[in-house]
Amino acid sequence: MFVQFFYSMKEAGIPVSPTSFLTLHKAMNRGLVNSLDDLYIAARAILVKSERHFDLYDQIFAYSFEGAELPDTEDLEYELPAKGMLDEWLKNPKILAASLGLNEKELQKMSPDELIEYFKQRLRDQKGRHDGGSKWIGTGGTSPVGHSGFHPGGMRIGGISRNSSAVKIAEERRYKDYSADGPLTLHSMGEAMKRLRNLVPEGVKDRINVDASIYQTIKNGGEIEIVFDRGIVDRLKIILVIDNGGWSMEPYINTVQILFQYAKAQFKDLKTYFFHNTIYDLLWEDPQRYRKPVRIDDFARLDPDTRLIIVGDASMAPYELMAADGSIYSYDRSGKPSIQRLKFLADMFSHTVWMNPIPQKSWQGTYSINVIRNIIPMFELSLDGLERVVKYLMQK
Repeated sequence: MFVQFFYSMKEAGIPVSPTSFLTLHKAMNRGLVNSLDDLYIAARAILVKSERHFDLYDQIFAYSFEGAELPDTEDLEYELPAKGMLDEWLKNPKILAASLGLNEKELQKMSPDELIEYFKQRLRDQKGRHDGGSKWIGTGGTSPVGHSGFHPGGMRIGGISRNSSAVKIAEERRYKDYSADGPLTLHSMGEAMKRLRNLVPEGVKDRINVDASIYQTIKNGGEIEIVFDRGIVDRLKIILVIDNGGWSMEPYINTVQILFQYAKAQFKDLKTYFFHNTIYDLLWEDPQRYRKPVRIDDFARLDPDTRLIIVGDASMAPYELMAADGSIYSYDRSGKPSIQRLKFLADMFSHTVWMNPIPQKSWQGTYSINVIRNIIPMFELSLDGLERVVKYLMQK
């Protein structure tokens, strides 16, 4: 059982080492583990090195020692859209009922939990892509939830409630907000900030490293050698561009803004702009996107070493991306297709990335995502995705 527990963690992606596993066995042999509760605490303390893996550890522990079911990854995709539909129901029951082709009174009979399960079932029942109509959940109809709004929000492990408190704790999944492949939330902000702290460039070597200078002088047999370190005077310039015009992006806008506001103290220059769906000739300094327009042609005057970070679900009708006047807004039609403007931005700055809240496993089925990711490197809007973004942006 314990060997299988070890391999289950490795297969799930937790970097547990044989040395730490042997350390756990030593603790058990010395009588330090006398119950399942002790095992849960000791194994997590010894085997798991980062809080980002705590949620995965809880799931594997419950699976290994009480037979709880591991989460269905397909079902995870329906949790957040279903909760979003519940929010829409609470705001305006009539509109959502009409969108689903139901009588409002039918939905009023259900509890919130029953509504979430019902909405998830509707999402499961729909096969393939839907591009129109008002009764099903699609991308082109009047339904409030789109094909591209899926995101693994996390669910509790299924199975029967157990008497063991350790398994109960594991099944509660208290650490799901720290999961590395989950969406960025306020709860996971601290973990995310650890990655952003690395996003500081090296400047001119103009600061004396006293310890290194002493060491090098001793190594040289007394001949003085002064070692200089790079300062952080010339910090990175960041442009953050956020898609804030659709339902699927709404849960992430505040989180993204707060994340980069926290990081602002580390950067010499951080500017934030907004757009809807994709970029044409204009970006907006105001979130409402009507008072402070900025032409992207003006970006040509900026430092080409500026890091451009675009955050959006990259999901739209093909004509919005490819047509000469594809914008749904008349004021943003210049005769240039969005794909051309995205190439302009990618060529303008040496480091441009696109962060997408939709899980990467769902990208393949969306035409616009695949077109954009061929122009601009795309990463998931998750803790792991942010870590990869930092590494990419720090490349020379």
